[in-house]
Amino acid sequence: MMPLTLAPEGEEQVIRRIGGKPDVRKHLENLGFVAGSPVMVITSLGGNVIVSIKESRVAISREMAQKIMI
Repeated sequence: MMPLTLAPEGEEQVIRRIGGKPDVRKHLENLGFVAGSPVMVITSLGGNVIVSIKESRVAISREMAQKIMI
């Protein structure tokens, strides 16, 4: 298992676990980040990571992406 920030761009991964405080986990869950879901890193720009999840593109902070384990 590794954080989403270490995933290679353009490769589909599967979310294994979401870490962090309950409010952070709930926020990520509302965006579609749940265990078992496929996710793909599109690009990393500055302090943000743009990912494709559930047929949408979402920009999250690098700190949030560190809490998503693949």
